[in-house]
Amino acid sequence: MAIDFSNTLIVAISATALFDLTESEQYREKLLQDSPTDASKQFREYMQQHENDPLEIGAGFPLIQAILNLNNCGKATTDHNYQNDTPLVEVVIISKSCPETGIRVLNAIRQRGLCITRSAFISGGQVADYIADFKVDLFLTTNKEDAQSVADAQICACAILDATPVNTFTLDTDQLRIAFDGDAVLFDDSGELLYKQQGLKAFHDREALMTDLPIEKGPYADLLIKLSHLQDRLPHSEQSRPIQIALVTARNAPADLRAIKTLRQWGVTVDMAFFLGGLEKTSVLKTFAPHIFFDDSIQHIDAAKNYMPTALVPYHSNSKLYTHTWVPVKDAHQ
Repeated sequence: MAIDFSNTLIVAISATALFDLTESEQYREKLLQDSPTDASKQFREYMQQHENDPLEIGAGFPLIQAILNLNNCGKATTDHNYQNDTPLVEVVIISKSCPETGIRVLNAIRQRGLCITRSAFISGGQVADYIADFKVDLFLTTNKEDAQSVADAQICACAILDATPVNTFTLDTDQLRIAFDGDAVLFDDSGELLYKQQGLKAFHDREALMTDLPIEKGPYADLLIKLSHLQDRLPHSEQSRPIQIALVTARNAPADLRAIKTLRQWGVTVDMAFFLGGLEKTSVLKTFAPHIFFDDSIQHIDAAKNYMPTALVPYHSNSKLYTHTWVPVKDAHQ
């Protein structure tokens, strides 16, 4: 009988986002340059020779570890909808490697004690073609083209995980902490586009008029809703919550009310909301210490990436936002 994953949060992650595969990736690139006709064979031989060698963790490792720990929290829940054969969360490896060269990744998963049982090794195939088959809610990758293809297909939330080395060992995994940007991430891109086209006053004027009208969903809205429902199902108290969710946005009054009311209309209560009014986000984020921060702004990602795992949310290829120049961070509402 097929397992019902409709209430399970499913996260797919590329092997390069979970582990540090820099050495092997560089070796493969060298082979392609030096002997392209024999590169595949030589790389398979190389990976076979090293398949039992440990791998260092990648930028996404603490996040995945914290996500998987939620299943342990779930075992204590009194929610009768939770069944032992239906996990609260599921992690899937999606790799463009062939199955044979993927053995090292599978060994590393076991060596690190990660409860990941599903994987796809597609030998250079198109990732977007298989994401829907695994019923994924979030896809994380270090490959820009793969993320863009998933965003264009509108299959699920996706992001480009920045592989910049950060001291991820300082991130505890007893509590999952996720920070989301607002416009063009949780919310649709209409506010962001209006700001870039007509300026901050036009944006604030519109938001003041539309305070009681919910903002349309953005690419991460359904993920947030599912995450929030999962949060409600887990045992928690005011002092201790297995999941903490933060909205970190450069919105400010009068645009703050509409954001909060929109989340309420979605049935979502975030734990923290920061309306920074154009202030740099990094200081607040460092205090919150998320396992991941999602933002559509390259500038905000660049400012924060040395302190925490960050993930850039790509626009759809047809988005008008790609045609507009980024405004300075100090003036940006998002």
